[in-house]
Amino acid sequence: MFEVSVEETFAAGHAPGAVNLPHRQISEQTLAKYPADTLFVVYCAGPHCNGADKAAIRLAEFGRPVKKMIGGFEGWKDEGLRLVKGK
Repeated sequence: MFEVSVEETFAAGHAPGAVNLPHRQISEQTLAKYPADTLFVVYCAGPHCNGADKAAIRLAEFGRPVKKMIGGFEGWKDEGLRLVKGK
């Protein structure tokens, strides 16, 4: 089975302004650098990924405003929206 890391997937293309913050890394410490009213928009590689759901739950548990981008990154690309490559 071929697996690609989250970092490799993010570097291959992501939404402008996106920050790679996997759900397992969401904590008081990692959120401290963002103002309390920062709206987090979470997304995954596609509609069959549940990482965005897990991230949304964690952010909500920390009292952070959060929305999920329906369709994930594949939906973003399907709409022809701009991609950023690299870290």
